[in-house]
Amino acid sequence: QVQLVESGGGLVQAGGSLRLSCAASGRTFSSYAMGWFRQAPGKEREFLAAISNRGFRTYYADSVKGRFTISRDNAKNTVNLQMNSLKPKNTAVYYCIADQALKSIVTGTVTCWGQGTQVTVSS
Repeated sequence: QVQLVESGGGLVQAGGSLRLSCAASGRTFSSYAMGWFRQAPGKEREFLAAISNRGFRTYYADSVKGRFTISRDNAKNTVNLQMNSLKPKNTAVYYCIADQALKSIVTGTVTCWGQGTQVTVSS
């Protein structure tokens, strides 16, 4: 139901940082838990981070804990992913996702996906 548009992807050198943003449409953004997944070519979708509808709870995959930070601004209908210390193996398409259930964000069984934004990390 909610429409999602990611931005902020691009090319970055190893060790660098990127900040991804996701803009959501509609008046019910604050009712949705949000999160980020990524998918590299030939690989399964990988959970990265999740945030509750009010932003009080966050969850991270072990692979990104301490390097990535998820945040949201319900007044602006946006969710962000700050990515630091990027590695070449982090090259993937990054997706913004939304669901009314936080558990669905973690498992990827969500109702809404964005189109994705490409992140390429060079060595």
